[in-house]
Amino acid sequence: MLGAFAVGVRTGKHRGVDVAWGLAFTAVALTGYGLSAGHGDPGRRLLATALVTLWGLRLAVHLGLRARGAQEDPRYRRMLSRAPAHRRTGYALRVVYLLQAAIVWLVSLPVQAAQYLPHPLGPLAWAGAALWGVGLAFEAVGDRQLSRFKADPANQGRLLVTGLRRWSRHPNYFGDACVWWGLFLLVADTPVGWAFLPSPLLMTWLLAFGSGKPMLERQLGAEKPGWAEYAARTSAFLPLPPRRTPPRSTP
Repeated sequence: MLGAFAVGVRTGKHRGVDVAWGLAFTAVALTGYGLSAGHGDPGRRLLATALVTLWGLRLAVHLGLRARGAQEDPRYRRMLSRAPAHRRTGYALRVVYLLQAAIVWLVSLPVQAAQYLPHPLGPLAWAGAALWGVGLAFEAVGDRQLSRFKADPANQGRLLVTGLRRWSRHPNYFGDACVWWGLFLLVADTPVGWAFLPSPLLMTWLLAFGSGKPMLERQLGAEKPGWAEYAARTSAFLPLPPRRTPPRSTP
C-alpha cells in the first residue's frame, strides 16, 4: 500500500490503490505460506494460498487494465476534496491507503490462520472452496460483461441491465462476498475457526453498506438515465429474479 501511495503521489491519481488491494491480499497469502512452512496442514496451507492468489491477481489485472489512461476515479476525487489542498497528500495516506491496509489485515485473518492450523481439510473446507469458485465466477463474468458493454461506442452513457446485472445490480460485489465467506469456511471446521467470523462480516458490510454499493450507486444514479427504474426492479445485492414494476400513470 505504501508503494501504491508513492505511485499515486507521483501520478496525481489514487485509483491505483484498487489494483494494490488485490495485490495486498496476494502478498499476505504468499508471505503467510512462506512463514508457516513446517507448521500448518500442507493441504490447507496450499489451498488457502492458491485461492487468494488467483482471486487477487485476477482482480489486480482487471482493474489495472481498466485504469490505463483513465482519469482519477470520482470516488477518490470526492473523498480527497474533503481536505484542504495543502493537506490532501497526508489525508490520502491516512484515509485511502493506511485504512485499506488495516482492512486487508483484518479481512485476511482467516487466510493467515489457515496457514498455521494443523487440522486436515474436511467437508466444510471443501464447501468453502466451492463457494469461493461461485464467487470468482460472478466477479469474472460480471466484469467481462461490463467491459464488453463499455467497449461498444453505441452504449456510451447507457446502463447495462442484461446478463448477471438483470439479477443483481452488483454481481461483482456479491461474488466478492462469496469469495471471502468461502475462505472463512476454510478455517470454520477447526476449533478456533469461528473466532474469525468478523472478517467475512466486515467485508460483506463494506461491499453492501460501506464503501462499495452505496458509493457506486450514488455515482450511477447521477450519471445514468433510467437508474431509478432499473433499481426498482433489480435486486440490490443477492441474485434474484427481477421484480415487476407497476406501469407509470399517465396524466
